[in-house]
Amino acid sequence: MSPSRGALVAGAVLTAAAAATIAVVVWPEGSDSGLAGQSSNARTPASSSAAASPTPSPTRSYPLSTAPRTIPAVREHIAARGPGWRPGPDAGVVIARGSGTLADEGQLLAQELKIRYRGDVPARAGDVELALVPGKGAPESYTLGVHDGRVTISGPDQAGVFYGTRTLKQSVRADGAMPEGEVRDRPDRPQRGLNLDIARKYYTPAWIEDRLREMADLKLNQLGLHFSDDQAFRIESRTHPEVVSPQHLTQAEVRRIVGLASRLHIEVVPEIDSPGHLGAVLRAHPDLQLRNVSGTRSPGSLDISDPGAAELVDQLLGEFTELFHGAYWHLGADEYLALMARDPAASYPQLQRAAQQKYGAGASIKDLATGWLNDRAAVVRPHGKRPKAWNDGFFRDGTVHADKDIEVEYWTGKEYGARLPEEYLREGRRVVNLNDEYLYYVLGQPNQFVYPTGERIYEQWTPLVLRGTRPVPARYSGQILGGRFAVWGDLPQAQTPAQVAQGIRMPLRATAQKLWVPGRPALSWEQFRALAARIDKAG
Repeated sequence: MSPSRGALVAGAVLTAAAAATIAVVVWPEGSDSGLAGQSSNARTPASSSAAASPTPSPTRSYPLSTAPRTIPAVREHIAARGPGWRPGPDAGVVIARGSGTLADEGQLLAQELKIRYRGDVPARAGDVELALVPGKGAPESYTLGVHDGRVTISGPDQAGVFYGTRTLKQSVRADGAMPEGEVRDRPDRPQRGLNLDIARKYYTPAWIEDRLREMADLKLNQLGLHFSDDQAFRIESRTHPEVVSPQHLTQAEVRRIVGLASRLHIEVVPEIDSPGHLGAVLRAHPDLQLRNVSGTRSPGSLDISDPGAAELVDQLLGEFTELFHGAYWHLGADEYLALMARDPAASYPQLQRAAQQKYGAGASIKDLATGWLNDRAAVVRPHGKRPKAWNDGFFRDGTVHADKDIEVEYWTGKEYGARLPEEYLREGRRVVNLNDEYLYYVLGQPNQFVYPTGERIYEQWTPLVLRGTRPVPARYSGQILGGRFAVWGDLPQAQTPAQVAQGIRMPLRATAQKLWVPGRPALSWEQFRALAARIDKAG
């Protein structure tokens, strides 16, 4: 943003301050009352040209504005008196000088608001101007000002400006206008998203793209894509076409999905789970399936003592890390059945021998599994990926320890050798919250799962609640990077894709609220639900 452009925004704020009483509404980040602690501290300017004039010009009187109504809510709104902004017949979206990379965001907003896109030209009355201001503000933050009949949205990066356009769009949907004043907004957590199991249940590209658009309006920025499991392998493979299920996404379809996600500032986080949950791959490679001492096959489990197992999985990882160009790769590592046996070493002696040969006489099968995780992390890092794994792929004690840069995706406390979340946090690990008590939507509700409700997430869950219903101590908050609401297809025919979309609608909105704004929400659940209905209906 040029200095003159910054002066325009600052001047607009000063003009509003000189003309009217300004109320500041700040929603504190760490307060237990959170949004409910909304305050309205009036400030009166020291001097006013209108008050000093013996014959002031007639002016319209406006009530002090209130914060825009959006999901998630904005974190700070500086109120002012004025008409606000409505999309009118002469309104347009323009791009500030030097901010040409915002053209996609500008064109999308103009289309959504049904106004003109005028590109890199000076703003005029009624316009919305988008501007990049590198280095000013936290990542994904933005400032949205409404003064003198214009809107200015600025931020340090494209994502922040995009989120400002989502606020404007939702406010117009909710109330027909954007209130006068200034919004200063930023996310509480850097990772916010939806996790989707397309291995057990197939979803069309159009359905996935609809979810991406829904996520973008909620300021969510990650789509986890679990595309390989016991039931199916759902993306076309050119290195191993024999593992691909008949109903799958082509690589061209995936590229379109990833391209749309990128334009909406959403990263797709792919997952090929191993060494368990590989049934679809093992149907084409039965020689690599794990067998116990009696010769019985272990469902979905790879025999990681066989060198061919690593060769196969690494070829798949190499291929698909090139298809997905985001920063993260999910390695899975959960529910390896060899470790769930009463006596793993006795049941799977070949794994025990391999562990001792590789890591020494004191090593065990969990060391071999940890080494497998570290080796797969080493495969994806040269492709620019930061590795993730489920929490039950990390073990206490042992000879081998999981690499420190592998992020823990915490989902359950029911795993083999169950560990409290505090154990991972005390180790200094970074954690993402997928608490199965609140954030797991498991089709058919097997194994005592019940469909989660938006109300329960909205009223009870926070990013600190990693396991069950109890939060971890607040001192660990900085290590909890965010969370994702997860859809799993255990009984895939239990719901149609349309029913899934409807079932996750309010839980996803509640999750977005709790990841963007810390503290207790200002709206009651009924008010929140009514606002969601109003915004969605207007769309």
